[in-house]
Amino acid sequence: MPCLGAAAVASVQLPRPHPASRLSRRASPPSPSPFFHLAPRETAHVPAATVCSPSQSSAIGVSSEVLRRNVLSTLLSTSAVLLFGPKRIALAETTGGAFREYIDTFDGYSFLYPKGWIQVRGAGADIFFRDPVLLDVNMSVDISSPSSSNYKTVEDLGPPEKAAKGVLKQYLTEFMSTRLGVRRESNVLSASSKVADDGKLYYEVEVNIKSYASNNELAVMPADRVQRLEWDRRYLTVLGVENNRLYALRLQSPERLLLVEEGDLRRVMDSFRVNKIEA
Repeated sequence: MPCLGAAAVASVQLPRPHPASRLSRRASPPSPSPFFHLAPRETAHVPAATVCSPSQSSAIGVSSEVLRRNVLSTLLSTSAVLLFGPKRIALAETTGGAFREYIDTFDGYSFLYPKGWIQVRGAGADIFFRDPVLLDVNMSVDISSPSSSNYKTVEDLGPPEKAAKGVLKQYLTEFMSTRLGVRRESNVLSASSKVADDGKLYYEVEVNIKSYASNNELAVMPADRVQRLEWDRRYLTVLGVENNRLYALRLQSPERLLLVEEGDLRRVMDSFRVNKIEA
């Protein structure tokens, strides 16, 4: 029997309930931040029949996932995509190579995304794309409400280091769990600012979050309540201000896939622009 690693086990997606659209969004508890709405997804894993060594598991899992992704991406990228929504013309068109450009003329932003990625509607964000195979590799854009924000520049958040703490706090708030025995470890890996080719200032924030949990938290003996790593993810965020609103591009990837996905993720980060909305 060929050996199957823990990283190659089947994954069962457990989505949180989200409204069907932004226009019919139900009331939700207030969030500490006006521009983050997407709640990250939890993943449950089905044990594999045969477990290899950690190094074998990692290599087999990553290579098999990437192979399946590449095959599916080829099938999905054979045609261009046009996306239309209420009061919006959002175009995704081939830019050459492995990326397409998404332009939202109604809300005022644009970015490149891998042409094999698919859009997920009703995900709670203004726009949400994900890898069709590696579901934990995804991106979204959140925007502050025009009626409750009056940002002039991204510096209204303070220096990049202060903004990074707010970003991390928001992620941890979204990951709050009612399960017993869940523990999160997090840290800010980097916080910086840049002036893009459009002359506007952007902040870039990178954080890591690890989640630990016990499968037997109600056990009497402490030795039976051992916490194990559930997941380990990298979160990359770009913040920009235009139209008196705060825009947040958010990307995520499991740390074990970062070496494979980092090039694409950073290309998306570099391409993000906020644009003036024409009256």
